[in-house]
Amino acid sequence: MREQRKRLQGVVTSDKMDKTVIVKVTTVKRHPMYGKVLRLDKKFKAHDEKNECRIGDRVEIIESQPISREKRWAVVSILERAE
Repeated sequence: MREQRKRLQGVVTSDKMDKTVIVKVTTVKRHPMYGKVLRLDKKFKAHDEKNECRIGDRVEIIESQPISREKRWAVVSILERAE
C-alpha cells in the first residue's frame, strides 16, 4: 500500500518562472525549553503546470517525484486568490 504524501498550505511569493512557483509555508512551533511561540518560514519550489498561480495566492502543495534539481512539490489547488 502506498504511503500518504505530505500536503502543505502556503502563499505564492514568486511566479516569474515558467510552470514553477515559489511557495512560502509558515509553521508555528513552541520552543521546547522556554515555551516561546516561534514562526518558521520555509520556501518550496512547486510545479504549476498551467501557470495559474499568481503572487499572493494561498495554495495547497503536495509532495511529488523530483521534477528538477530543486522541485519536489506540485500545486494541487488554489485555495484563495490574491486581491
